[in-house]
Amino acid sequence: MTQDFPAKVEDQVTLANWRIAPHNEWAFHHVREIVPSANIANDSNRVRELDLELMDWSDLRWQNADSKTGLDAFLEETATDGFVVLHHGKIVAEQYDHGMTARTPHILMSVSKSMLGLLAGILIDQGVLKEKSLITDHLPELSATAYAGATIRHLLDMRVGVEFNEDYLITSGPIIDYRKATNWNPLEAGDMPADLRSFFASLTTPDGPHEGRFHYVSPNTDLLAWIIERSAGRRYADLMSELLWKPLGASTDGYITVDRLGAPRAAGGMCVTTRDLALVGQLVVDKGRRGDRQIVPQAWIDDMLSGGDASAWNVGDFAEDFPNLPMRYRSKWYVIDGDRPLLFCLGIHGQYLFVDRSAEVVIAKQSSRATPLDEADERQVIQAAMAVRNYLS
Repeated sequence: MTQDFPAKVEDQVTLANWRIAPHNEWAFHHVREIVPSANIANDSNRVRELDLELMDWSDLRWQNADSKTGLDAFLEETATDGFVVLHHGKIVAEQYDHGMTARTPHILMSVSKSMLGLLAGILIDQGVLKEKSLITDHLPELSATAYAGATIRHLLDMRVGVEFNEDYLITSGPIIDYRKATNWNPLEAGDMPADLRSFFASLTTPDGPHEGRFHYVSPNTDLLAWIIERSAGRRYADLMSELLWKPLGASTDGYITVDRLGAPRAAGGMCVTTRDLALVGQLVVDKGRRGDRQIVPQAWIDDMLSGGDASAWNVGDFAEDFPNLPMRYRSKWYVIDGDRPLLFCLGIHGQYLFVDRSAEVVIAKQSSRATPLDEADERQVIQAAMAVRNYLS
């Protein structure tokens, strides 16, 4: 995108086109050059080095749609930018494309929500947050919104009865206002400067009861980040750094996009390397522990695997997107039930983190797929993840 200086007009990546193909192929690992951000510092003295024991994957093939495919073809077909597989804590597969390297932060999109889920577990264990406390206990300015009566647990499990249409392809309505408020879309002529926290005041219409169906609303996660900042009295990025990023041994700084007043886009704006994303998965494999330090409470991770309401999922927003899969959603993580439950995180345009704790397998995938959501692609990635873990175990 930038081999000519300056780039031709049609090749320039801007706030208006950075999530649109082909511009996203460059933009997704240069986000902080487009959107303001806050740093999530690592600790260079406590980096967890991962042993490299790359395997030959040429004989791995699995059924995909009408034919069999292998790992290399799968990665190319699904617009993969970064791919890392860990087995027993060692890197057994690693591949980068489209200008990515092992030290290049890439946007997580909604995998960012799952990072907040781990941070929330830490803060609840510390007593900073309480699962059953009301949103309005922390943010009384939202008492006239649809969030009245909802709890922190409702936010964590996407079971707040608030009207919001998470359609990534529409060109008007609350989701566009939301993107402008988060600094992800440019303001149009006549628009007043927007910010994320004031956006919540516009969400006044209920959409069913709280603790009803699984109802995916990205602003719920940004709202929880606001509660975290107010309860802890500290910036979200700093808390993420000190309570998760530094102690887990991240190899590089991460960062998160912010609005014009510094509010974090916790729902989708975190950017990290593929290796460090895999390291988060390894922390889950290790039951939240690194060495002699318990970073994320083991009980919280156990609850991610066993908690959640399958009936709420079955009548919820995504049930039709994952047909014939027994699933739940808990604390911003998805679970596929079975003899070996598979935890995973999902972000638009092809961001994934899979964790099979029993087999000690972690799969991190960052991508620049052209479409935000693609049911066929998502099923293909899940098939690949299951094929990889079965191959290793």
